[in-house]
Amino acid sequence: MPTRILFLAGFILCAALIAAAMYFQYVAGLTPCPLCILQRVAFIGVGIVSLAGFLHNPRGWGRRVYGGVAGVAALLGAGIAARHVWLQNLPAGQTPECGPGLAFMLDAFPLTEALELILRGSGECAEVQWSLLGLSMPGWSLVWLTVLAAGAFFIMLRRG
Repeated sequence: MPTRILFLAGFILCAALIAAAMYFQYVAGLTPCPLCILQRVAFIGVGIVSLAGFLHNPRGWGRRVYGGVAGVAALLGAGIAARHVWLQNLPAGQTPECGPGLAFMLDAFPLTEALELILRGSGECAEVQWSLLGLSMPGWSLVWLTVLAAGAFFIMLRRG
């Protein structure tokens, strides 16, 4: 399969997942927590790099760079999703208390401190609002980000 088609598939998958997230937020009324938003950023990052890879259709080192950047973005997102799944599976008495909203944290704190607070998680991140086949939304994010990372690293490492 041509590399260009693989990049297009990655972009389409990311676009479909972001569209699903928008549906759940604006139609189904599910409010995303700060960790959900960071996972969306990861999907958007992988999608943008995949679209650029599709449009540029690189060979050799260019393909490796696009695949590597997309893979790292997907792995970062998978790490955030894994943290989110872990928070959702804590016993009831061990879940963190609800914290300030994402906009407040980004306005009130330096970026590194805001990211630390976001990654620590809060009570709203521990709440499971939706599930399918036993996996919550962060669980599905973890699955898809892992698939995207594997695909990106496949593109990076393949010959030809």
